[in-house]
Amino acid sequence: MASLGQMSDYEIRLIRIFKTVVECGGFTAAETMLGISRSAISQHMNDLEGRLGFSLCQRGRGGFSLTEEGKEIYQAGMTLLTALETFKSDVNALHQTIKGELNIGITDNLVTLPAMHVTNALAELSAPEHDVTLHIHMEPSDAVIRGVMDGHLHVGVVPAVNLPTSLDTRHLYDEPSYLYCAAGHPLFSEEDDTLSVADIAQHAAISPRYPLPVEARQAHDALSLRASASDREGAAFLILTGRFIGFLPEHVAAQWVAAGKMRALHVATQHYRIPFVLITRHDRRPNRVVDAFLSFVKSAE
Repeated sequence: MASLGQMSDYEIRLIRIFKTVVECGGFTAAETMLGISRSAISQHMNDLEGRLGFSLCQRGRGGFSLTEEGKEIYQAGMTLLTALETFKSDVNALHQTIKGELNIGITDNLVTLPAMHVTNALAELSAPEHDVTLHIHMEPSDAVIRGVMDGHLHVGVVPAVNLPTSLDTRHLYDEPSYLYCAAGHPLFSEEDDTLSVADIAQHAAISPRYPLPVEARQAHDALSLRASASDREGAAFLILTGRFIGFLPEHVAAQWVAAGKMRALHVATQHYRIPFVLITRHDRRPNRVVDAFLSFVKSAE
């Protein structure tokens, strides 16, 4: 007796045809359902019987009926086709459902940016249909870069300053910064048209101790640097004392400007923009969570 070896796509097609013939009650009724001729159906049935090694049905003047083996094959075929449909559904569900973790490092004070590409992408990734655990690490840019390079972080958001060539970058947005003073500072009540760059340079200013592009460094070098800050929040603390002037991102200063506690100085000349990028390792392994996050960021742009 012939034994069935590895199942091919053709054998599965024959079983589907057999299932339709059985459910239609014969070859003639199955013609319309299958869209092939009765002779073609008969040939397919002969092929299936030859491959299985026994007769599956009686057909002729007496009508259509299954043999005992045919009944068994019909039930086994139903089990096989159901399993295939379940497998297909499970695979499709995997494409729709993302599972895993995302470790993302973000440099300080970006949450108030109007262009919320990262926030929107995180919202998409944490939607109810996905099963993703998010871990956000708020760290200085050099720590974020190290974390991405050593694999501790999957992705990072940092200024595009002094980045290693081993990282892939994707531009997110440019962050505008202006020179600010606080209420109580001698320049707070001065109008821009009465101020000169030389006047501004006479007042104590804040030097940042974090990476900046050349344009930003030049803007600071033109000031009288008398204090320093490790991050933008530290600079805001010093500005709010009323003793120092300093550069802040526009979105960071917005809350104090709106409250009348801070103002920008000579906006026509005292400004620069910092490009922020999303970083990943160039040689990173494929990761569905990371790939999905990157695609959501692109969609949010």
